[in-house]
Amino acid sequence: MQTTHYGHACVLLDTGAARLLIDPGVFSEGFEGVSGLDAVLITHQHVDHLDADRLRPLLDANPDARLIVDSGTATQLAEKSIEHEVVSPGAAFDLAGARIEVLGGDHAVIHPDIPVIPNNAYLVDGTHLHPGDSYTPPSGPVDVLFLPTGAPWLKISEAVDYLRAVAPPAAVPIHQAILSRPEIYYRLFENLAPKATTLKVLDHAQPTTL
Repeated sequence: MQTTHYGHACVLLDTGAARLLIDPGVFSEGFEGVSGLDAVLITHQHVDHLDADRLRPLLDANPDARLIVDSGTATQLAEKSIEHEVVSPGAAFDLAGARIEVLGGDHAVIHPDIPVIPNNAYLVDGTHLHPGDSYTPPSGPVDVLFLPTGAPWLKISEAVDYLRAVAPPAAVPIHQAILSRPEIYYRLFENLAPKATTLKVLDHAQPTTL
């Protein structure tokens, strides 16, 4: 499977059968020109995962792409009259030859005073897991984990424990745009990862086969 990281939480997965763009948000760049999409998947409603202003032209340029979102995102898309499909954790479906399982349920806690919102994690073809803003465990072994690296809700020790619990052959750091020196976090992941896990920091907007 070919993976392209457009910064922060936005990744393009090309399975060979389907082209799936996940979480095109305000901190991501370069996804605007992506074509041939079969679907855009949104994990949750926060702007760093969903840039509604750039979403509409992206969908206009990809008229066959389905927009698949969590329940919390649906309200703001309805207000903008953007057609979408809502999926919930526990769902599984086929899309253009790819198999997508919806995991998770809740965004990680930012602070007890801030309400918890819905969050979908997406497992593609049983191999690549994008957890959104959560530490959602996969339903079984995965080949690639897109690993949240920096966020108001994220404690680095918890991220390391999540990496160790999933123990994928490859971990790709994402959700790093708010960090001025993400390399410090990458080194921690490299030093503390399971022995069988290799950290893969992807070059921006460069397709990579993992």
